[in-house]
Amino acid sequence: MSVLTSVAGRALFSSRYGHKRTIATLISGKEVSRLLTEKMRREVAEMMSQVPGFRPGLLVLQVGDRDDSNLYISSKLKAAAQVGIEAKHVRLPRHTTQEQVLQTIRSINAKEEVHGLIVQLPLDCELKIDSDIVTNTVDPEKDVDGLSCINAGKLARGDLSSCFLPCTPNGCMELIRHAGVTVAGKHAVVIGRSRIVGGPMHDLLLWNHATVTTCHSKTVDLPKQVGRADILVVGAGMAEMVRGEWLKEGSVVIDCGINYIRDASRASGHRVVGDVHFPSARQKAAYITPVPGGVGPMTVAMLMQNTVQSAKRFLLKSKTLA
Repeated sequence: MSVLTSVAGRALFSSRYGHKRTIATLISGKEVSRLLTEKMRREVAEMMSQVPGFRPGLLVLQVGDRDDSNLYISSKLKAAAQVGIEAKHVRLPRHTTQEQVLQTIRSINAKEEVHGLIVQLPLDCELKIDSDIVTNTVDPEKDVDGLSCINAGKLARGDLSSCFLPCTPNGCMELIRHAGVTVAGKHAVVIGRSRIVGGPMHDLLLWNHATVTTCHSKTVDLPKQVGRADILVVGAGMAEMVRGEWLKEGSVVIDCGINYIRDASRASGHRVVGDVHFPSARQKAAYITPVPGGVGPMTVAMLMQNTVQSAKRFLLKSKTLA
């Protein structure tokens, strides 16, 4: 039994038998991502030893020069270096046309040394560019963000082993597994239905045998739905909207939110909070992810894992063709 499991077990025992209940156990995305990085580093070293001169390759394509995108890209390049992935960053100017972006993607698709290709969103462009067309031009075998219709379709029908899973939902699943929580048979509630988080999160939980309810802006009596959840995943984009009193006792709470609220006590004038009111939720849940330091680090770690997986598939395919 893991330390996390034993601590939560004591919390649940105390609740059931009328004793004072301990607060929820934190699920640290920083710690889990560190463990995954070490594992991937060993896997990359093994690939490179078996095939001299080979190295997994990741390319990040950016249109424009948004400050927040630059920050995200920097974190991805740093994570890739830690694993042993050769990562490159290509930036196109803001005046780039859609056809020029598509031509660039097609050119990168053809490069054997690139095993993962991501287009940094949102696009920072002067001319109108359809981001759906852009993401669907990425070769599905290199779509390590898992955003193309082909990968999304495979996930929706349960073909998990033959697609790339979107990074944030996959990171959430990894945090749940790391806590020692069994998903099968549980009632899971997902708040949010975006194509990047909420939608694929529903599919992942469903195909891991949970009974899943997806809530959104039109859901009636949200607190009642939340109160049924053994596992709650929140990606609504609303600061501290979920209150601790809504939660089912002993539930697992995964908070995907990143929101900035005013805080005069901070030098920056603000602080980062999730979509869940952490102080009250920690009094009710068995496990909870912090914000920051929970889901965020896992998103980047899952991107690296998808790239390593893509490189393995490439080597296996190369051996088959040889």
